Amino acid sequence: MNDNNLVTLVHRFLHWERTQPEAIYLTESMPDGRVVDYTWKEVGDQARRMAAYLQSLDLPPQSAISIIGKNSAHWIIADLAIWMAGHVSVPLYPTVNADTAQYVFEHADTRVVIVGRLDGKADAWNDIQKVVPPNVPMIGLPLSPSLPTVRQWETIVAEVQPLQDVQLPSPDQLATIIYTSGSTGRPKGVMHSFGTILAYATGAGEFCSFTPSDRVLSYLPLAHTAERSFVESNSLCHGFRVYFNDSLATFAQDLQRARPTVFISMPRLWTKFYQGVCAKLPPAQQELLATQSPQADAMKKQILTMLGLDATRIAFTGSAPLPHEITNWYRNLGLELLDVYGMTENFSYSHYSRPGQVRPGYSGQALPGVECRIADNGEILLKAPTMMLGYYKQAELTAESMTEDGFFKTGDRGELDEIGRLKITGRVKEIFKTSKGKYVAPAPIENKLGHPKVEAVCVTGPAFPQPFALLMLGLEARKELQDPQAREKLQAELQGMLDRVNAMLEGHEKLAFVVVVKDFWTTDAGFLTPTMKIKRSVIEERYLPKAQGWADIGKTVIVEGD
Repeated sequence: MNDNNLVTLVHRFLHWERTQPEAIYLTESMPDGRVVDYTWKEVGDQARRMAAYLQSLDLPPQSAISIIGKNSAHWIIADLAIWMAGHVSVPLYPTVNADTAQYVFEHADTRVVIVGRLDGKADAWNDIQKVVPPNVPMIGLPLSPSLPTVRQWETIVAEVQPLQDVQLPSPDQLATIIYTSGSTGRPKGVMHSFGTILAYATGAGEFCSFTPSDRVLSYLPLAHTAERSFVESNSLCHGFRVYFNDSLATFAQDLQRARPTVFISMPRLWTKFYQGVCAKLPPAQQELLATQSPQADAMKKQILTMLGLDATRIAFTGSAPLPHEITNWYRNLGLELLDVYGMTENFSYSHYSRPGQVRPGYSGQALPGVECRIADNGEILLKAPTMMLGYYKQAELTAESMTEDGFFKTGDRGELDEIGRLKITGRVKEIFKTSKGKYVAPAPIENKLGHPKVEAVCVTGPAFPQPFALLMLGLEARKELQDPQAREKLQAELQGMLDRVNAMLEGHEKLAFVVVVKDFWTTDAGFLTPTMKIKRSVIEERYLPKAQGWADIGKTVIVEGD
């Protein structure tokens, strides 16, 4: 790898296009069951043709071009085409509402909208299409909705000759504007240069020792920094293969097809894997699994193979801690989950747990080039080679987000241990006051409420004498509520968890009760961000009006609807 190839991801792509043209880069499972492969040469050909078409539109240099749609091979090909044409990509979540989409289109001055996999059922396309500015052309990727106003990708690439002299950006040039998916307020447009993106990929590459023989599965939203960095940036930089998940129904099949060598997921999915396996194993086999024996080793290998994770050499988790029982279960299988911490503003490059140095509840040490310190109010302050250029059209907000000596104010509260591992203890602005005038930080309490059958937790209670917790159970645990004996056992387990946690808390933090909620907290329903973090304001708006009624019941474990 010579220095000329290390300038930007566009340079890196050209390197792989030249040196391994017939190697498969992208593998996509289709709704009809077909599996389609795209080589580096084919990706380059299609990207060059679309880049030539975009240049034919005579847009101003560095125009904003939006991509909206679920993950697909052509999402990445479209991003490459935008860069090759000398423009800036502005991704949007497929679940974004029309109001936010309209804001982004107007704020970014979007000149073209590239429409990906959308169906108007599990996404907001039916409303979004109405707010696309009338003078903005739309291009439909394969699997996009068919509309007279949307020019189809296949038609364009069949008619246009590939661009030979692609735009080779400089490291300091703007590559993308990523609008944050924050739980409150208007999204902020985070600007990243080609240099900050490459700094992530080179740093992550050294940590993971990536080679072209690696494989990953793309299923988290490419519009979010975590997937954009981990999948797109790393694959372009290091030349490895990307598989795509078609749908939730095909997830297990797609994961087994990919057999990823490196895999990243959120706690909720790691919990679902765990619950699914445990539901299939009789008690005798679960006991055997905890032993050290040839039979146990064979079973562990079989479980990892069933999950599609038998080839995984590095597994990451992030966004919230996992219950110790679950992390220990994976470790016993031979899969050590490495907790990571990052954000849109630093392109997900901040803190990674090191193999053999994992500490439960901590996100690991700072990555090379990252400086971290804790402010007097507990806020995490960071410097990194991947730090954003700033917030688009919001210079004042950019200045407010930085300290005088150039550290970024993350808004997260945290603490460092003796070897520099970072523990996230909540958000600076999430602290609420009880009716007794005491302040409560919810996140540390939520992190203690770990139970294998609980998929999500929200601690709340502003203006109440004591805080309380809302618990969302997994699907299998919900079924237990229908059986009186299993229900009684589950409620006893939750009571035990509540007692254990309350014993660790200060008096003003002790939970008055926990409530098992009826709703499924999903992104579609608006309870979770696209990266599966709870939207605290939405949850509180939904449940706080019921809180006094629950408090009046006088129970400590309540099932909503009883």
